[in-house]
Amino acid sequence: MMLMDARQTLAELARQRGTSLAALSRMIGRNGTYLQQYITKGSPKKLEEDDRRNLARFFGVDESRLGGGPGGAGDKSYEAAPRDDWVDVPRLSLRASAGPGAVGGGQEVAFDAFRFSRRWLREQGLEPGMLSAIRVMGDSMEPLLRDGDEILVDRSQRPFRDGVHVLRLGDVLHVKRVQSGQPGRMLLISANTAYEPLDVSAGDVELVGRVVWKSGRL
Repeated sequence: MMLMDARQTLAELARQRGTSLAALSRMIGRNGTYLQQYITKGSPKKLEEDDRRNLARFFGVDESRLGGGPGGAGDKSYEAAPRDDWVDVPRLSLRASAGPGAVGGGQEVAFDAFRFSRRWLREQGLEPGMLSAIRVMGDSMEPLLRDGDEILVDRSQRPFRDGVHVLRLGDVLHVKRVQSGQPGRMLLISANTAYEPLDVSAGDVELVGRVVWKSGRL
């Protein structure tokens, strides 16, 4: 793949995910203008292997799309999908609180991936580039979601509808069932009846994405 194609691909992936180049630069440990300069000025001429690998994991794409060799040949611990009918969805170093007073820890950096059938994702109406997986922490969503479960979060921009969402409230990353309340209000509801619903201002809630799938041990 030509380097110009790799730069254009990175810009398009960032646009689809709704993520700024500055945020991506900081995610890979660079200064905030690093990727902007890479795309617009061609400096650096190509991404460092570790930077390219982390970006490919974050977006769930093969490294070859960002200028690397097919399958991400420098990383023996992580193999990209060998065929077009499979896609890797990044597992992020984040935790969503399902309990009281716990701050969602970690950073938005991919450390691994779940592999999904591209056909299955299409049947669910899901766009691979808008998906990521994070871990649940706490017991407020039991028995629906248990401590340690991993959830697939769809960050696509869609009209709001009631359902289970990952959201930010202040400095805390939560997973809750979200319902519309009175005008300008939202209800954050726990599956565990030991927790009272929270009636909050819609302006205080940042909806990160809708939970569309879960995995966990029996």
